[in-house]
Amino acid sequence: MSRFIDRVVLHVSAGKGGNGCASVHREKFKPLGGPDGGNGGRGGNVVLEVDRNVHTLLDFHFHPRAKATNGAQGMGGNREGANGSDLILKVPDGTVVLDGRGRVLADLIGIGTRYVAARGGRGGLGNAALASKARKAPGFALLGEAGEDRDLVLELKSVADVGLVGFPSAGKSSLVSVLSAAKPKIADYPFTTLQPNLGVVSIGDTTFTVADVPGLIPGASQGRGLGLDFLRHLERCAVLAHVVDCATLEPGRDPISDVDALEAELAAYQPALEGDTGLGDLADRPRIVILNKADVPEAAELAEMVTPDFAERGWPVFTISAVSRDGLRPLTFALAKLVADYRESHPPAAPKRQVIRPIAADEDSFSVVADPENPGGFIVRGARPERWVQQTAFDNDEAVGYLADRLARLGVEDELVRQGAEPGAFVTIGDVGFEWEPQTPAGVDVVRTGRGTDARLDQVERIGASERKHARRVRRGLDNTDTEDQ
Repeated sequence: MSRFIDRVVLHVSAGKGGNGCASVHREKFKPLGGPDGGNGGRGGNVVLEVDRNVHTLLDFHFHPRAKATNGAQGMGGNREGANGSDLILKVPDGTVVLDGRGRVLADLIGIGTRYVAARGGRGGLGNAALASKARKAPGFALLGEAGEDRDLVLELKSVADVGLVGFPSAGKSSLVSVLSAAKPKIADYPFTTLQPNLGVVSIGDTTFTVADVPGLIPGASQGRGLGLDFLRHLERCAVLAHVVDCATLEPGRDPISDVDALEAELAAYQPALEGDTGLGDLADRPRIVILNKADVPEAAELAEMVTPDFAERGWPVFTISAVSRDGLRPLTFALAKLVADYRESHPPAAPKRQVIRPIAADEDSFSVVADPENPGGFIVRGARPERWVQQTAFDNDEAVGYLADRLARLGVEDELVRQGAEPGAFVTIGDVGFEWEPQTPAGVDVVRTGRGTDARLDQVERIGASERKHARRVRRGLDNTDTEDQ
């Protein structure tokens, strides 16, 4: 028997962008063919898409990790690497996507609705795209960016027309089984139903869905019992039906008090997506009262007694027996009419043309703050500096010089000087740390040297941090290597 899973934690990883290619065109009688390295391909996205054939989050329960493919590396001859394939994850209608802090990122309603859960990294530029007047034949290329890696929470809120509400063992599952072809688990003990059951009901020209929400008890809106886990399945139900057990033998229970207790819980529960569903509070939904188990003589008498009390509230009342199926046909027609009236008053909105409004992002901005873990060190934060560091191959001096040029043009070096950074200060950008060398004339015209080298990086005469540390240990008598060498 398949399991109904309505909440999972999903770890999604987008694909990494492919590295650019550093290549020089080589052809007979053309010694200076020029750079022809292509760009790397974009990494694949992880996309959530609503599918009509998916009704549970069970697949993600057993496979909680999803990763898209990486982009291919660029090649010589100006050939770009292939883009990574997007990974499409099918989710049921009514899935809500939240981040780790519980903030709603997307509410997926409607077949075909999509949400990009993780974006793939951009591919690195090849040396053909990096060629300029100063660098006619770059001996380096940029690395591809890493894709997004996120932890998401998926919650399923059933999209049903009628929601059955009632105490445990009130007969909700039995009612769904006789109204539709659904076959939920049915037993005579409390909390038999541990998962919502959905059934499709067809009568006349109307077809609607019925959701059996697991038994609620007083305090459900505060998390008692199964309350908060399943109250959310009522948020999108257009009609709420109270299923009342008229044959209960529990002391202190009767149909009126049962309904009043559940009404208090519905009024106390605040739908998280009220603005998105457009249905209003649960307390404002149309009501219908179903007095069940009328096949028991005492229950039939009690149902007849309490019917006027519910009728005074303006709610339709029906006395039925899910076991003998008495009174089901009038009830089905009444539910169909309530659903039809709702659909008539809430016609489906016309498809809206997608309007893209990009959020202005100041990528040129950055900040330089003191490093709390390294005295005299600094941390540079900013979208561009951190991305540029990821794209740099630090085993290539020319690539490092190109990074220095970019940081200098952005103003990072001037800001370090303004904040009093000393030569050799440890500077961290993203996941990379290095000793800052202000004497390197970054941003000036590049001196033409061999491919993959940068003459400016060889002009440093200052003693490095490792040499200064060694000299300090010698002065303190902690290291006698120089003495033994003599």
